[in-house]
Amino acid sequence: MKYKLTKKQKKLLRRIIAAAALLIVAAVVTKVFALQGILKFLIYVIPYAIVGWDVLKTAFVNIRNGRVFDEKFLMTVATAGAFGTGEFPEATFVMLFYQVGELFQSIAVGRSRRSIAALMDIRPDYAVVIRAGEEITVSPDEVKTGETIIIKPGEKIPLDGKIIEGNTSVNTASLTGESMPVDKVCGDKVISGTVNLTGVIKVVTESEFSQSTVSKILELVENSSEKKAKVENFVTRFARYYTPIVVIAAVLLAVIPPLFLGISDWSVWSVWLNRACVFLVVSCPCALVVSVPLSFFGGIGGAARDGILIKGANYMETLAGIETVVFDKTGTLTKGRFIVDDVHPSNISVDMLLDIAAAAESYSTHPVAESIITAHNGHIDKSRIGEVEEIAGKGVKAEVDGEYYFVGNGKLMEEIRADWHECHMTGTIIHLAKETSDGNIYLGHIVINDEIKETSKTAIENLKKLGVSKTVMLTGDKEKVALSVGEKIGIDEIKADLLPSDKVDQVERLLGEGRKLAFVGDGINDAPVLARSDLGIAMGAMGSDAAIESADVVLMDDDPAKIASAVRISRKTMRIVRENIVFALGVKGIILLLGALGIAGMWLAVFGDVGVLIIAILNSMRTLLRSTSSERGNP
Repeated sequence: MKYKLTKKQKKLLRRIIAAAALLIVAAVVTKVFALQGILKFLIYVIPYAIVGWDVLKTAFVNIRNGRVFDEKFLMTVATAGAFGTGEFPEATFVMLFYQVGELFQSIAVGRSRRSIAALMDIRPDYAVVIRAGEEITVSPDEVKTGETIIIKPGEKIPLDGKIIEGNTSVNTASLTGESMPVDKVCGDKVISGTVNLTGVIKVVTESEFSQSTVSKILELVENSSEKKAKVENFVTRFARYYTPIVVIAAVLLAVIPPLFLGISDWSVWSVWLNRACVFLVVSCPCALVVSVPLSFFGGIGGAARDGILIKGANYMETLAGIETVVFDKTGTLTKGRFIVDDVHPSNISVDMLLDIAAAAESYSTHPVAESIITAHNGHIDKSRIGEVEEIAGKGVKAEVDGEYYFVGNGKLMEEIRADWHECHMTGTIIHLAKETSDGNIYLGHIVINDEIKETSKTAIENLKKLGVSKTVMLTGDKEKVALSVGEKIGIDEIKADLLPSDKVDQVERLLGEGRKLAFVGDGINDAPVLARSDLGIAMGAMGSDAAIESADVVLMDDDPAKIASAVRISRKTMRIVRENIVFALGVKGIILLLGALGIAGMWLAVFGDVGVLIIAILNSMRTLLRSTSSERGNP
C-alpha cells in the first residue's frame, strides 16, 4: 500500500531539505572565506533555526509547564551547548538529523495506523431497511433488532442477521483473512463487515449496530493499545527515571572534571562541556519509547489482518509464553454440526433405513434429527407420515406408510424388547425397529458424529512444533466419543462428562502445574473458564457473545489452526521488542562511555540517538508483515 505524506510531514520535509542545503552552503562558504567568530555563528544558526525552531519552542513550553526531562529538552540543551563551545556545524547537523528521525518516526506510525485503518475499513456506511413496504436508506445504528434489511451485490453487510430470502456468496476476508468466498443460503447467518458478492438477499437483523460483530471488532482494535504489556510499562518507567539521571550525569560530567583539571582554563571547560553535550545527545530514550509500542501496534494489526483479534499488548505477551493449551470440544475442535457417519442396516437396505428414519424425524428440530434428514438428501412426502409420538429421553414412535416404527436410543430398544445390539463405532447411535404382530423387529442403526474440523489435527501438530508442552481437551460429551476425537487429532489429555463447574476445577488443577495456560472455547458455558485461564481464546464466528467478551483473543473464522499463527506472531513481536531494547541500550551504553572518555564525538552521538531510532523503527515495522496462508501450516 503506497503511503502519502501528510501536510505536516511535507512541511517538515521541506524544512529538512532547505536546512540541509543551507548547511552545505554554510560549510562551503566557511571553508572558502575562512569565517570565524560571529560570522561563522550567524551562517550556521540560520539552517539550525529553520530545522529546529519547533523543537526549541516545544522545549521552552514544556519547561514552563513543568515537563522538563524529555527528548526536546535534551536536544535543545545539547545543541545549545555545542554552539556555546564553537561546534556550529555539529550542532546544526544534530538538529537536522534529529528532525529526519522525527519525520521517519511519523511516517512509520502513519503507515502502521493506515494499515490498521485499511484493515478496519469494514464499517458500513448505510443500511437499506424495509419499512411499510418501502426500501429506506438509513445509518446502520438506526436499524433495530428484528427489522428486515436488503443487501445488494457489492454492498457491505451492515448488521448481523439471518437470511430470510435469497442466496449469495460472501467475502469474509476483512474479518477472517480468508479470500475464498463463502456460500450463504436462506436460513444461514451473515455477519456485519463482510461483503455480499453475487445475489440480492433479505436479512432479519439479530442485533443493533452497537452490538454487531463489526462494532465489537473496531472497539477491540481501537482499545488494544490501552492494555500495555509488562515490557511496555518497564520502558515507560525506565524513561521516566533514566532521562533526569542522564541530565544530572551530563551536568556532573561538564562541571566536576574542570574543577580539578583547571577551573580557570576555558579550554578545559570547553572540552568537558562538549563531552556533556555528546552525553545528552546520545542519551535520548526515544528509540525505546517509540519502537516498543510501535512493535506491539504492528503485531496486533498484523494478527487482525489474519483474522486474529488480540485485545491488548499484555495478552500478546502472555500468548508468546503459553505452554499448555486446553480445548473445549464441540464447536472448537469439532464443527458443532452433526453428520451421519455410517449406516448399519439389518433386514433392510441402507436407503430404506435412512428413508424411514428421516420420515419419522421430519417434524423434529433436534440436531441429530436434522443430520438424518440432511443425509436422506431427498424430498420427504409428509403425506406418508401419520401419527408421531415422542417418547421422552428415548426417541419417537412414528407411523410411516401405514406401519409403525420406533426410532431412538438403546433404552428405547430395551423398552420395546427388540433384538438389538450396540454398535462398534463411537458416536450417537440411532436405532430403528418395526412394530409387527410377531413383535418388534430390529432394522439396524445410524451412526451420527459431530464432524471434526479439517484443521484441528494440524492445529495440535503445529502447537507441539512451537514447543507447547501439553494439549488437553475438556468436554461434557461422553468419554467414548471424546476419546475417539482426541485420538484422531493427537490430544495429550482428555477429560469427558464434565459440567461447566468441572471444567473450572480441571483448569485450576492444570494451572497448579505452574505452566502458562490458554483455554480455547466457544460456548456460553465456557465463559467462566475463559476468564479463569491465563489467556482465553474464543471462536468469533460461531462463538457466543459471552465467550467472546470473556476472551482475550478472538479467532474470527473459528479455525483452531490460527492459534499456532497467533502464538507465532506474538513470539515474533516479543523477539523484535527485545531486539530493540538490547540494541538501543547496548549501543547507547557504549557511546555514552566513549563520549565521557572523549573518544566519541558529536557525529557518533547523532548515530547513537537518531541512527538507533531509525534502525529500531525499521525493525519494528517487521511486525506489520502479514503471515501468508502457506505459513499458517508451518510454525
